[in-house]
Amino acid sequence: MKKLTPFLIAALALTTTYSAASMAAESDVKNDSGLYVGGNYGYLKVDGDDDFDDDNDVWQGLVGYKFNPYIAVEGSYIDFGKYGSSVAGAETDGYTAALKLMLPLGERVELYAKGGQLWYDTDYNVAGISASDDDTGVFAGAGVGFKITENFLINAEYTWYDAEIDAGDVVDGANTSTDFKQASIGLEYRF
Repeated sequence: MKKLTPFLIAALALTTTYSAASMAAESDVKNDSGLYVGGNYGYLKVDGDDDFDDDNDVWQGLVGYKFNPYIAVEGSYIDFGKYGSSVAGAETDGYTAALKLMLPLGERVELYAKGGQLWYDTDYNVAGISASDDDTGVFAGAGVGFKITENFLINAEYTWYDAEIDAGDVVDGANTSTDFKQASIGLEYRF
């Protein structure tokens, strides 16, 4: 037993050292990949060839997964709000799926660009007649994130959405190309 004791102490020391090194490496990997959630609030410019042009507030909740410091996938729910006038108005909300590319600049700042698919639903009210339409579009955006802590970020971003506002069920021929332009600030928490 006396000959086995030094061997057991050495094995315990090596195991402890290896475990500590593995945990340190694992925490570095955790900071570079993993789940995150966030939300954005901002300004929306509805810009098209129709009576639905307007400025509005926009709300967005998002969830994403970082594969490494440079690539993530992200999904969101967006409430584009009500826009237009009392004669011709609309309300749009939708979901997105995006690929997000990030470029870390030092320890606290990262630039990012993202793009993907938008699925949206628009409720129309034109001269007292109501209708609803589902459609899809594409979007692209860019922004900058600032790390407040290792897990908590503040970001500023600009996003362009290509939408087709189609009030054809309400007004014949009212199918126009419309852009939603969003400038927002947001918070992100990385697990």
